[in-house]
Amino acid sequence: MKDHKLDIYIVPSEDSHQSEYIAPCDARREYISGFSGSAGTAVVTLEKASLATDGRYFNQAEKQLDTNWELLKQGLQDVPTWQEWTAEQSESGKTVGVDPSVITGSDARKLSEKIKKKGGAELKPVKENLIDLVWGKAKPSRPMEPVKIQSFEYSGKKFEDKFEELRKELEKRKSLGFVVSMLDEIAWLYNLRGNDIPYNPVFFSYAVITPTAATLYVDDSKLSPEVKSHLGDAVTIRPYDSVFGDIEALSTELTQNKGEETTPKKFLVSTRASWALNQSLGGADKVDEVRSPIGDAKAVKNEVELEGMRACHVRDGAALIEYFAWLEDQLITKGAKLDEVDGADKLEGLRSKHERFVGLSFDTISSTGPNAAVIHYKPMKGNCSVIDPKEVYLCDSGAQYQDGTTDTTRTLHFGEPTEIERTAYTLVLKGNIALERVRFPKGTTGFALDTMARQFLWAEGLDYRHGTGHGVGSFLNVHEGPIGIGTRLQFSEVPLSIGNVISDEPGYYEDGKFGIRIENMIMVKEVDTKFKFGDKPYLGFEHVTLVPHCRKLIDTSLLTAEEKTFLNEYHTEVFEKTSGFFKGDSLTLDWLKRETQPY
Repeated sequence: MKDHKLDIYIVPSEDSHQSEYIAPCDARREYISGFSGSAGTAVVTLEKASLATDGRYFNQAEKQLDTNWELLKQGLQDVPTWQEWTAEQSESGKTVGVDPSVITGSDARKLSEKIKKKGGAELKPVKENLIDLVWGKAKPSRPMEPVKIQSFEYSGKKFEDKFEELRKELEKRKSLGFVVSMLDEIAWLYNLRGNDIPYNPVFFSYAVITPTAATLYVDDSKLSPEVKSHLGDAVTIRPYDSVFGDIEALSTELTQNKGEETTPKKFLVSTRASWALNQSLGGADKVDEVRSPIGDAKAVKNEVELEGMRACHVRDGAALIEYFAWLEDQLITKGAKLDEVDGADKLEGLRSKHERFVGLSFDTISSTGPNAAVIHYKPMKGNCSVIDPKEVYLCDSGAQYQDGTTDTTRTLHFGEPTEIERTAYTLVLKGNIALERVRFPKGTTGFALDTMARQFLWAEGLDYRHGTGHGVGSFLNVHEGPIGIGTRLQFSEVPLSIGNVISDEPGYYEDGKFGIRIENMIMVKEVDTKFKFGDKPYLGFEHVTLVPHCRKLIDTSLLTAEEKTFLNEYHTEVFEKTSGFFKGDSLTLDWLKRETQPY
């Protein structure tokens, strides 16, 4: 920092593509702080350091950070945001530095204003990443995994048709072109998948789409002859690292050729594009930052993708049912001592025997007792607990299949749950059911629906510190924007649309005691209603997750007759669609019959 004349240095979690999940070579914030959660920002001054993260990770951060670090618990009253904390530290003319490739253009501008208001000198883009300099030769190398084709059988739309739709959008916006930096958007747009980031079938790349050309920036060695043939003449391949030089030249050339136009055309970039990309295109005046039209299109699944989601959730449900039956037998009948990682490994093995399985969609959260209260808990051998049949067991897990992505949470008890555990579980279940059953006019956002899942907890003075739902990709990232259900402002900007796939996952957590979460995947569909106020279509949800809810944890006295009917119908469907997987497996079949009995 002293060499670069910096007083303060910011270390975000993200990579150059604003990925939530990152490759080991981009885990700079974890390297410098020791905190391994997926969300958080580290800020280092010459005297002290802070780490900011949200409510999902408070417990984890407290365990992982040493005494060098001050934890900024984002969202709590009187706790500054990391931006406010940075600006405060910059008072009296101090200089703040950041690698411009790992912060968005809009975030950089807002932070720069905050720093100047507080009397700081400036926010300085430092192209050389200082963490990389400290990390040195020990830093992992960038992955070079092969790129694969996502065939029409699973994608349901040719990439040429996606290009055409995007170009119509460019024409509508009178734009020179769109520079694509989000890895899942590139994978979806080109009908390709990769394996460069754990759990996310994406590959390191950039793309530029203009009205007349499409360029993919990717290391050539990753592309087989089949992939090159798939792309054909429609796509020019350029080296990954040449994107900044190319777009600088392209921007200069195209803006100079604007002729007599009174309003100069600009390049479109996503609001998630890096400050470095913005600078290469000539700065904020030369670009239009928009919510990505590719992100919007990707979130609306076509019928082939929706059918893939239905199919993969049947297989995935069968794997979870077999796992829970096996786990109960091991713990109760056999008295086995299994730790949380043993459980997670067994579940992965059961999933892997199913058709079209590719891998997991995130680290399995296999958590017993107090660990279940750590919202994004990650068990590791040597640093995890033995599963206690007398405690709550929470399992949040998912998989990648060629035809879809899954994410399911079930909370179970293998012994005798306490009254508060049963009450909390039932209130969470009621919220899960209420959200799935709601009907709403077209144009409604996930922000508006969030209270549906919290209402029964709120009535008892309880709540949870995470969102209620996130979008899910189609054999892509398990967390997919721009939609979601929760109190984040961004969820108020995008209405839910037919074809969206989203999670429904209320929870309740008592630190040091237990945690409860129930998560189903639901898909937005049009529904019939008696009336259609304002001539608007009305929408609702279709569930695709097929795993029973834990009978021992349900207090039926808290359920209405309608909720019981809903559960009975759901459990009948679970049995009908999954029982065929257990021919000759009486252990699993008996467990499934017991858990799906009518109430």
